Amino acid sequence: MLKNKKGSIQDLIFVGVILLFASMVILIGFKVSSEFNTQIQDSPIIDEFDVGSNAQVASASLVSNYSGVIDNTFLLLAIGISIITLVLAALVRVHPMFIPFFLLGLLIVIFMSGVFSNIYQEMAADPNLSAQADQLTFISYIMEYLPFIIGIFGFLLMAVTYKLWKNAIE
Repeated sequence: MLKNKKGSIQDLIFVGVILLFASMVILIGFKVSSEFNTQIQDSPIIDEFDVGSNAQVASASLVSNYSGVIDNTFLLLAIGISIITLVLAALVRVHPMFIPFFLLGLLIVIFMSGVFSNIYQEMAADPNLSAQADQLTFISYIMEYLPFIIGIFGFLLMAVTYKLWKNAIE
């Protein structure tokens, strides 16, 4: 049933869910890593093999990667998933008669992405997670503007899907 649904409105829901899930996992992982790093940094180093100092350096390195590497990777994930969705939309030919139904579905998906955005923002506003959320700039911006981003890619998806309809006529 879903075999020939590439580039459909369902892909936009998929993009929103994946971005929400990834942002929540990264934020919680950053909080756990920060707490773990605090415990490691506060523990006294009593090692003859220098394992404690290596643990402190590794833990500090891991926490510093969250605000740089992992935050930037989230931006790459968002762009990559969106481009893949547009490429898959180019493979599907749909009659332009279905544009009103697509627009109605797109409005529902934009509303749902607003809910996803609010879920992340409520989570990031929590006093326990706000310090980490402030350091994740790309994730915070992408999740704040998720309905706008989904709306833009929805209209691009619609243009790609319905514009290529004449090429499918044999």
